[in-house]
Amino acid sequence: MNTAETKSQFRVLYRQFLFRVVDLEVLSVHALGDSNKLLGQFAALLIVISLPVSTGAFSVIGAENMPADMRLGFTLFMAHFLVATTMLVVGIFAVLSWDSIFPDRRDVFVLAPLPLRGRTIFLAKVAATATALSLVVVLLNCATGLTYPFAFAAPKTGPLGVVRCFAVYWFTMLAAGIFIYCALLAIQGLAAQLLSRRMFLRASGLLQMTAFCLLVCAYFLEPPVDSLKMLTAPQNSRVLLWLPSYWFLGLFHQLNGSMHPALAPLARRAWLGLSVAALAATAAYALSYMRTMRQIVEEPDITPSLRGFRWLPRFGDAPQTAIGQFCVRTLARSRQHRLIFAFYLGVGLALTIQLLPDFSPEPLSGAPTINLWHQANVPLLVATIMMLVLAVLGARVIFAFPLELRANWIFRSVGLHDAGKILIASRRALLLLSVAPVWLVSTIVCVWLWPWRQTVAHSAVLGLLGIILADIALLGFRKIPFACSYLPGKSQVHIVVIGVVILITLVAQSVVWEQEALQKPGMMTAMIALLAIVAFAIRWRVRVLARSDQEELKFEETDPSALVDLGLIRNGGV
Repeated sequence: MNTAETKSQFRVLYRQFLFRVVDLEVLSVHALGDSNKLLGQFAALLIVISLPVSTGAFSVIGAENMPADMRLGFTLFMAHFLVATTMLVVGIFAVLSWDSIFPDRRDVFVLAPLPLRGRTIFLAKVAATATALSLVVVLLNCATGLTYPFAFAAPKTGPLGVVRCFAVYWFTMLAAGIFIYCALLAIQGLAAQLLSRRMFLRASGLLQMTAFCLLVCAYFLEPPVDSLKMLTAPQNSRVLLWLPSYWFLGLFHQLNGSMHPALAPLARRAWLGLSVAALAATAAYALSYMRTMRQIVEEPDITPSLRGFRWLPRFGDAPQTAIGQFCVRTLARSRQHRLIFAFYLGVGLALTIQLLPDFSPEPLSGAPTINLWHQANVPLLVATIMMLVLAVLGARVIFAFPLELRANWIFRSVGLHDAGKILIASRRALLLLSVAPVWLVSTIVCVWLWPWRQTVAHSAVLGLLGIILADIALLGFRKIPFACSYLPGKSQVHIVVIGVVILITLVAQSVVWEQEALQKPGMMTAMIALLAIVAFAIRWRVRVLARSDQEELKFEETDPSALVDLGLIRNGGV
């Protein structure tokens, strides 16, 4: 095989591996350019994140009279924020592309019979992965990487100091991204080598969800450092040694020439961690092509278990039960859907941990100790409601993403076109998958901490709120969950952001009312009655719309703009 042919094969494989970062099988078969549209949305989202953050640098650029302590605090805080954000986004990208990093069954059965060298496949995979990683880092820092080097450069250093800070900034961001990506890659590769093929496939989904939740929680829970005093505090220095984002903060200051002695241990850990992660990822990647590809051929994938707990509840008549159990089994078996659902739960968990500090005040000398956790308090009320809202929102989002498009054929073949029955089954599945777990855990926690009257009242409020949210989430939903193809380009990111801000404001205000009502039985009774009336009214309205809606079920998401009038005329008429 000559060199030109090898290069041509490399280019073809490189392009295929690069675009396979996105799972193209879930896209609509009638929409043209869906992959480009979806990749464009992802790139635009990263740019939208970078642009507003970059404006913070202008408050420091040109401020030569700013005190040195204030400038150092700004540099510590913003440099760590940018490093942590880069690591979070790269980590999420690594988790989202979890199944496309290593070779899969399709790679083996499609590429193995072809006259391709294993080295060519390996290099194409590595090049595609490196390109995708670099694009994520560059797009996320496309604006901040042009403004913050001017703000981080020491004053009166001249153009050379700015150029040095510019190079150091980009090297640090790439190094932080490479570290987190290689660390996740090494963990996945180590699991693939230690476990059999079937065991790895079963454990891979759990590892993926765990990594996702840890990334989100770590990002929101990392302690901020905005002054030299906080950096050098003994209790803080011990914590910072275990946070990789602060390792690369120390690396940035070391390369930028603004090293403080307290940052030296962090910089050393950054170099050590980067080297270990890169070597471990390289070894795992090489072994995957030497051993895992053979395992894929020799060992079967996950097979149905002959034993286990198989009972699932009924969701109505036979078609409704089929749809409800299809939803439950989809979430139990699909790693992609569990991952998206885990994102919303991870955000809710991070907010919950932030809202639940030990806020018990120190008692005065001789005063009785009062534990505020053993009565209704605002943090726990907000945490339970936010977890409920995010769980319902996450479940509604994954309902729109398909698992198996061939399920459309099964549901069509049985003549299932009653939108009302489908809506009832979808609502019951949504309540079981999102509302019920959060309500049960919240009730257990409240029973453990609060008096029984407050527990019963809050459980009633939480249950009614979950019913209301489930009905609102399914307004206009005329699909079988997990069975209708997804059309990219319909998401409105700015509306989602505005909605989240409004939601947080409403939750905060509603919690104040509920806390007051928990102390007044009459007011609580009125609140529960009002929520019950609202739930009944919304449910009645949804039933009326479902019965009067003449629109058939959607089995395939189509783009109306793709319909073109051909202008065919016959016998003088259309």
